[in-house]
Amino acid sequence: MAKYYTEPSRTFTEYLLIPNLSTKDCTPANVSLQTPLVKFKKGEKPAISLNIPFSSAVMQAVSDHHMAVALARSGGISFIFGSQPIEEEAEMVRKVKGYKAGFVVSRSNLTPEHTLADVLDLKEKTGHSTLAVTDDGTAKGKLLGIVKGSDYRISRDSLDKPISQFMTPYSSLIYGKLGITLSEANDLIWEHKINCLPIVGDDQRLEYLVFRKDYEAHKDHPNELLDANKSYIVGAGINTRDYKERVPALVDAGADVLVIDSSDGYSEWQRDTIQYVKANFDVKIGAGNVVDREGFLYLVESGADFVKIGIGGGSICITREQKGIGRGQASSLIEVTEARNQYYEETGIYIPICSDGGIVHDYHITLALAMGADFVMMGRYFARFDESPTRKLKVNNNFVKEFWGEGSNRARNWERYDSGGKSGLMFEEGVDSYVPYAGSLQENLEKTTSKIKSTMCNCGSKSIAELQREARITVVSATSLVEGGAHDVILKESGLSGE
Repeated sequence: MAKYYTEPSRTFTEYLLIPNLSTKDCTPANVSLQTPLVKFKKGEKPAISLNIPFSSAVMQAVSDHHMAVALARSGGISFIFGSQPIEEEAEMVRKVKGYKAGFVVSRSNLTPEHTLADVLDLKEKTGHSTLAVTDDGTAKGKLLGIVKGSDYRISRDSLDKPISQFMTPYSSLIYGKLGITLSEANDLIWEHKINCLPIVGDDQRLEYLVFRKDYEAHKDHPNELLDANKSYIVGAGINTRDYKERVPALVDAGADVLVIDSSDGYSEWQRDTIQYVKANFDVKIGAGNVVDREGFLYLVESGADFVKIGIGGGSICITREQKGIGRGQASSLIEVTEARNQYYEETGIYIPICSDGGIVHDYHITLALAMGADFVMMGRYFARFDESPTRKLKVNNNFVKEFWGEGSNRARNWERYDSGGKSGLMFEEGVDSYVPYAGSLQENLEKTTSKIKSTMCNCGSKSIAELQREARITVVSATSLVEGGAHDVILKESGLSGE
């Protein structure tokens, strides 16, 4: 007969943290949110760690190259959505890797034969006021000059005036040679009072641009997630159908880590995909999603570097409604964490867990970490920000952003829900919706991480590992939920009028 779980399928909202002793040195400033992204052996360090425990979901409405750069600047990681043509996903990865911290590959380039009209058109498209002039108009061509806003006057200069007549020529430029450090480049910028320093290689080839404004940006982002070459770290989503074509392109583009994007990861298709990647490439790969011990161990034994937990808990996911399959996110996480810890004791290999879905409030993130997750993956949270790829609209006098699931008819990501049948999406497992617009990623992340650090101090923990060891967690009742919010008062914004 079928196996029955007598314990209810529980969500994060059904739990609260019990405070521990807060020592005098346990302050938010002393709390570290660094966490492992990929597996490692006892006594060793993981190949990749996150500086904050956040990853953005593998979704069309969430994770493109703009989101990836913004989140890496703040210390987290994005997984570029895989429900797009292979070369387009690879190009997004390239763009992220091209945002070398401080050293920027020029994205606005023209030739000396172009005109002022071309300069203005390109400035309108990219928003860049500084343009590189190369012999072939590419980012890696021979540098011939730079065009800045001060090089021309729209009111006086003819639109058909060639760039060669008003650009700052190479002979008049201050530039750095390839191999210069970022510190040395910034010193040149300040010494010569310039806003942009070209970095050139052999034969006067343009390699990078270093901007004065990025010096301030770097100071504003002390948690930047960088690789050994000072490029931003980025992930990419793959599926179990075209991985033999997609993975080589993503690795060639520079992806630091891959993840199999699937609604149900407990499958032989995932094992085949993981083993193919491990046999042919030196790149980390995560797998999922699963909700129990058996699914977790299956993926770990297949070679997964981290495992995603969660089925049906996403804000736009209707898998449970459509198929009656899934599990409460808290219950899933508790069981898988127990299996992970036991596996670590037996093998000495630590497998990071990603909690994917079920996050409604910021405190749910802290609960997920306390229950054993090393980092969380979120879609709705990030879809609200300026950096997400969706449109900002005004609906019923409120600003919103579009947000749709990968299982919706809009995304038509049937590969994510593939069960070995015919190609195509037979029914929806996600919805098309709006989320309230929330502004910039950095501002919101700072607020959320402040809450997490404050709560960890209440729990007497200065690291995520310590929180996982020392946290005390209680189940709450329905009436306790009511008590936890504002009650028995008349809120001032309720519209009560005074005399």
